[in-house]
Amino acid sequence: MKKEEVALKGDFKDYGILNYHVLEGIADWVRVINKEGIIIYANKSMKEDLGEEIVGIACEEAHCGLNNCNFCITKRSMATGEVIQKEEIIGGRHYSIKSSPVKDSNGEIYAAVEVFRDVTRERKLELDLINKNKKINKDLQFAKRIQEKILPRKGANDSLKLDYVYKPSEILSGDMFDMFNIDEDNVGIYISDVAGKGVAASMMTMFIRQSMRVMKDDIKSPSAALEELHRRFVALNLEADNYFTMFYGIYNTKTQVFKYANAGHNCIPIRYNDKDLDLLFNKGYPITSLFENIVYEEKEMQLKVGDKIFFYTDGITEARDISGKEFGLEEVINIIQEQPDNILTIIEDKIINHSWGEQQDDFAIVLLEVIG
Repeated sequence: MKKEEVALKGDFKDYGILNYHVLEGIADWVRVINKEGIIIYANKSMKEDLGEEIVGIACEEAHCGLNNCNFCITKRSMATGEVIQKEEIIGGRHYSIKSSPVKDSNGEIYAAVEVFRDVTRERKLELDLINKNKKINKDLQFAKRIQEKILPRKGANDSLKLDYVYKPSEILSGDMFDMFNIDEDNVGIYISDVAGKGVAASMMTMFIRQSMRVMKDDIKSPSAALEELHRRFVALNLEADNYFTMFYGIYNTKTQVFKYANAGHNCIPIRYNDKDLDLLFNKGYPITSLFENIVYEEKEMQLKVGDKIFFYTDGITEARDISGKEFGLEEVINIIQEQPDNILTIIEDKIINHSWGEQQDDFAIVLLEVIG
């Protein structure tokens, strides 16, 4: 045993700073370096891995011939008395190194003790997690593009004009709406809100869209369509906390009659024009597995050129300000009455201002206008 190491063992005993026998039993590497940068002690684990000869050599020579570190925590620890930590790769493995000053009985720093903990496994797990997260994020971005691409096209045809704003609170949304031609005389439009957010909710919107598109040619009654949609949903055998709401209407381009039914969608669409405003009230249970059979009521309204119907989800009415006050239906109505032009942009801006830019829920706002 080298003289320096014998002296150090004596120091451990005299000053009660470290317990030599404990250090020898530690699986982590432990070494002590004096002010000249010489390794004066290495525990059993370190010597078994790096060789007995590391005691007595300069610290920078002990790690595969590395030169002086750009950031030497040992020198800084002895100079300032700080406990300093960093990570370093040694022999292809990652080590977390902590350097602490060692003082004599007079309180003078004469060495530093370094503890090397092998964190290779943790870093590998972190890297694997980062790579998995990258893949998940890439998949989510792809799903987002798909969800956005399946939204109906904005613009006008011979009878109707459609415009909307669609803003998920996360990457994916549980809000969905669609407009489609049923036949040469009828156009279907719905807006739905799935309970929850994220991937599960967005997958449910795919079920809704596909089901509605499949049924549209055979079922030309909004209430009958919702009843069939409910039957298809129940057949999925999902938990009770999986449910969604929907307002579905069918517009006849020849008669200009708008028939509609409501499956628990508490965001009542608003019909308005330059002269008046109406709420399209209609009761109905959400699409849920809690009920085996549901019957929906169907109503109708005569529309005319210039009429607009404003559809929305509760991400609008339930948006809260810093005090917790909801935006509310009354405020939506006030905006429509006072600023009917460019209504989608105005409401979007007011929601952002109301909630201080912090969107807590998905929202969709849709404007349907009769033009011919």
